[in-house]
Amino acid sequence: METFLSGVELLMRWDVVAALLIGSIGGVIIGAIPGVGAAVAIAILLPATFSLDPIVGLTILLGIYGSSMYGGALPAVLINTPGTAVNALTTYDGYPMTKRGQARRALSLAYSASFWGGVFGIICLIFLSPLLALIAPHFGSREIFLAALLGIILVVLAHRGQVFAAGMLAAFGLLLNTVGLDVKYSQRMTYEQTWMTGGFDLIVVVLGLFALSQAFLLLTDKDNTPEAQPVEGALFSGMKELWLYKRVATVAGSFGVLMGMIPGVGEFTAQFLSYTYARKTSTTPEQFGDGAPEGLIASEAANNAVPAAAMIPLLALGIPGEALTAMMLSVFYVHNVIPGPNLFQNQLDFVYALYLAMLILNVIVIVFLIFSTNLLTKVIQIPTRFLGMIILTLSFVGVYSLRNSVTDCAIASCFGILGLILKRLNLPIVPIILGMVLGGIMEVKLRSSLIRVKEPLDFVERPIAAIIAGMIVLVIVLHIRTLIKEHRLRLAGEDTDHDLHDTQQG
Repeated sequence: METFLSGVELLMRWDVVAALLIGSIGGVIIGAIPGVGAAVAIAILLPATFSLDPIVGLTILLGIYGSSMYGGALPAVLINTPGTAVNALTTYDGYPMTKRGQARRALSLAYSASFWGGVFGIICLIFLSPLLALIAPHFGSREIFLAALLGIILVVLAHRGQVFAAGMLAAFGLLLNTVGLDVKYSQRMTYEQTWMTGGFDLIVVVLGLFALSQAFLLLTDKDNTPEAQPVEGALFSGMKELWLYKRVATVAGSFGVLMGMIPGVGEFTAQFLSYTYARKTSTTPEQFGDGAPEGLIASEAANNAVPAAAMIPLLALGIPGEALTAMMLSVFYVHNVIPGPNLFQNQLDFVYALYLAMLILNVIVIVFLIFSTNLLTKVIQIPTRFLGMIILTLSFVGVYSLRNSVTDCAIASCFGILGLILKRLNLPIVPIILGMVLGGIMEVKLRSSLIRVKEPLDFVERPIAAIIAGMIVLVIVLHIRTLIKEHRLRLAGEDTDHDLHDTQQG
């Protein structure tokens, strides 16, 4: 109880309260602007958080991460344009409801489902992360190396239809992590270039791939000024209606928690599974895609449960599951706050403060949205090229402020161009970042584990290591099996088409 009260006291500091308000309200506004998103905002703010206390910096970033999806539902429902990428599924049923004159009902349901998903995810975080932290002391260097390897494999395999490209990009991230001085202070892959001795800074790469690439995309595309009509009436009714669909909301939140805990899976898979479940169990499945309330609830409850769940492996093991938690990990390390079992043993008040901050930000967001939705419709109408110029300027300010280095700005620009090319080709960016972060963890743990490993089988001699290695093999085998099955179905389809063609010719 004393530790909990200490966490409350930590949270009641004026700078933490200010961070809560800035992060939660700022995240909603950022999410409501199509073309920005949480990743861009966090990338821009990341350098500034290094100079703040860890609880203050993390509260701002968590506020943006957890609240941007709330705001992203607004343009998804009103103008059929998702504010963030994970709100794409919200357009399926949200916008048809708007076209039928039910915009207020659609937004009320979206906000209520998001609030339920966010709170449900935080409750699971509170109960599951200490349990995982109890198991974590049994994780040695080998176990953490294998867990990070499993994370990279899951990240790659999560990109269905783009597995080869995702694998190459993850390998590129691993390669970037090896550039510079290694732990023995010998140069690797620097090619006698002094500017490469320090390696590629994660924040510079993040700002380039996420923020600068989005700025270049907005500046090179046709200028656009979206229009959204104001919403009439109160937005309180969604909570009452959500109770009618409590089964769908609970299952969707559960999918969000489960998918959030698994590295590389995240919101899209959680949404797809919950939406599919809602449609299959609905008494009116024909309404899905044409304004079904269950579809809207399934989408929003699932994606908002993911942020808190993604913090579970980060806090308990120090292993990020996706790009945004990887960025937050850098804030932990800068302030010498190391996630893992020791965090729960030595700084439990800090952990409690994070839990409470995430709960409070959800309350702040829902209250803000209920009373400020019509003001946010004005934010949607910001011209895209003007937005691109703002992102470009703030990104370069952030990069330069890291080390006052023009070289960093040039490196970020190169990664910005690379990010733009990947976005134009519809290829994923996240594997590069996770390759860099998890690659660093893997290298350190592999070096320390090799001291006690004489043969390859020594890697899996302990139970946890054997279980993780078994999971790696199982995941790869299941993926190969899926590929073989899809190939056979494709061949069967081609044979059927060929037979039909021959019949028509005959």
